[in-house]
Amino acid sequence: MSNPLSDRINNLATSQTLAMAALARELKAQGKDIISLSLGEPDFNTPDFIKEAAKRAIDENYSTYSPVEGYAELKEAICRKFKRDNNLDYKPSQIVVSTGAKQSLYNIAQVMLNDGDEVILPAPYWVSYFEIVKLSGGVPVEVPTSVETDFKITPEQLEAAITPKTKMMWFSSPCNPSGSVYNREELTALAKVLEKHPHVYVVADEIYEHINFSGTFCSIASIPGMLEKTITVNGVAKAFAMTGWRIGYIGAPEFIAKACIKIQGQVTSGANSIAQRATITAVDADPSVLKHMVDAFQSRRDLVVGLLKEIPGVKINVPEGAFYVFPDVSSFFGKTLKGTLIKDANDFSMYLLAEACVATVTGDAFGNPNCIRFSYATSEELLKEALRRIKEAVSLTEVLA
Repeated sequence: MSNPLSDRINNLATSQTLAMAALARELKAQGKDIISLSLGEPDFNTPDFIKEAAKRAIDENYSTYSPVEGYAELKEAICRKFKRDNNLDYKPSQIVVSTGAKQSLYNIAQVMLNDGDEVILPAPYWVSYFEIVKLSGGVPVEVPTSVETDFKITPEQLEAAITPKTKMMWFSSPCNPSGSVYNREELTALAKVLEKHPHVYVVADEIYEHINFSGTFCSIASIPGMLEKTITVNGVAKAFAMTGWRIGYIGAPEFIAKACIKIQGQVTSGANSIAQRATITAVDADPSVLKHMVDAFQSRRDLVVGLLKEIPGVKINVPEGAFYVFPDVSSFFGKTLKGTLIKDANDFSMYLLAEACVATVTGDAFGNPNCIRFSYATSEELLKEALRRIKEAVSLTEVLA
């Protein structure tokens, strides 16, 4: 019997971050002592003042359909946030609220891409960019970076990647998976390249904006000339520990915002009403309320980077944001670890799961086959134990002839 499913779904890859998290849960259910460092989710609770706002919204009977593009009060609050934190002047008509930043990204791809349009993806990139672009008829164009360059694309690389078919560039800063943060000077250099190519739009994913240890943050849309060709994507999932609330949003040129409202109206309509009311309180809050979480993540980063540097064969940069490390483990390729031949990053990641009972994600999922991703969004006690296990698992290697 022939496969009745569409080519679209048959050609779509499963999210490897979610797949590894599911495998870790399955092994835990079987009684194995798995430490999961695979999923990008803060281990903090949503702040109480946001939960109180949600309770008030329930009592005030915000239980009917919300506007497709989001409540007016929320869009106004997002405009205030963009001005306060990013020096970006958006109008409410340029804001669209969606069911998570992932839907925001999908909306953008659907309304901007025609079959064959190229999308530049500095690699490593967030796991879903590639598949969302592909699903929307676009052609992902990977531009490789490495641990030696702090996983950042150069202006020369960007210029070389642009063709007449290029429609967009998508990137995140702070970056998932590398934790790299582009500074204003670096973004200005990229913007100078993009100035020469007015047909190329930019998707700037800033979901980790506040989990940033560099001391400063710059939105590429704030660079002169970039506001009109940038779609800024953000949300409350990471910084406010609201992953399950599912609220993301964009600031964009008005014609793109209207197009996103059009497609969202046919697919999901407005995002959750209670979560939206709570998000008004979140985005209006001074970012200093997040300091305890950011400080904890920075302490964990320092711990994990220090412990990884003690493992021979591992190359690591010092990430300036998010809550991930992305070590280069290519020195282990072609070697045998306790009887297991490691051919690539996927083998290495699966070996750590089997031998060390630590769940990570292969760098292949993020466009960099030399690395694996660890999330350090868990306790320092568990991180120390996980790194102890990993060090022990890779301590004896035998190079095959």
